[in-house]
Amino acid sequence: MRSPFINAVYEFMMLKRYAKRTIQSYLIWIADYIRFHKYQHPKKMGDMEVRVYLTHLAVKRNLSASTQASALNALVFLYSKYLEQPLSTEIDFVNSGRKAKLPTVLTISEVQLLLSNIPERQSLPVSMLYGSGLRLMECVRLRVKDIDFDYRCVKIWNGKGGKHRVVTLSDTLVAPLKTQREKVQHLLERDKANPKYAGVWMPNQLAKKYPDANQSLEWQYLFPASKTSIDPESSLRRRHHIDEKQLQRVVRHTAQEVGLKKSVTPHTLRHSFATHLLLKGADIRTVQDQLGHSDVRTTQIYTHILQRGGNAVVSPLELL
Repeated sequence: MRSPFINAVYEFMMLKRYAKRTIQSYLIWIADYIRFHKYQHPKKMGDMEVRVYLTHLAVKRNLSASTQASALNALVFLYSKYLEQPLSTEIDFVNSGRKAKLPTVLTISEVQLLLSNIPERQSLPVSMLYGSGLRLMECVRLRVKDIDFDYRCVKIWNGKGGKHRVVTLSDTLVAPLKTQREKVQHLLERDKANPKYAGVWMPNQLAKKYPDANQSLEWQYLFPASKTSIDPESSLRRRHHIDEKQLQRVVRHTAQEVGLKKSVTPHTLRHSFATHLLLKGADIRTVQDQLGHSDVRTTQIYTHILQRGGNAVVSPLELL
């Protein structure tokens, strides 16, 4: 059971409409911070205790810089938003010495081999991961309305950092996606025949503004779960999206089956999408927009994989 304090932070974050995964992550770090300081109340602690804790994560636990940053974000939220005792902007702690690894990227032939062996049931969402450079959760959370066949694009709402963006849609996937839309339509008609079916989950404000939209085709998940289930928040029967763990397992298992020696995850396909765009001559700013990166320096990591320098520039020596 969680402590009354952690429960209070949880309720505060729910009230403020934080993403479920953000809530889960922040609570883990806040609880760990409290345990590290022998269960002192955070109100009695501050800059010094945060500095000691973050240094401990880097020096003793040897966590990566990104993991250490996640802990810092959680504590900044705790003090500035919940306790209203903002931390200093100049906390002097030891940064993690672990350097970020270069992402794993498949060659074009390896992608072809992997995708051609993915089981039919998961083939379309996995192809979307590579074809549009989607993050795993962006893919499984797609709604039918997010596919624009006329302009050959996919609309991503509330991606990482709450950002929206528009990404490319491969012509190769148009026909399978139209077939998928028809499958979703058949499922919806069957669900609506069940008097206990309460429609798909809708974001809170949209649920109030469009009360009937939860049973419209456009708002259904593009990749729905095979069965309806009870929504733990509302206790209503709904059809959720496909379980992301299912795609994780099938990608990892298929990569092993076909003999790929690299460690392959769904995110590997996003990395491969970005690298292959650059390989085909796409401008790095275009790739940045497609991936939804705030800073172009994040996108530039893919140029290192191509071994063409900081901006994917071809050496003039190759022209001699």
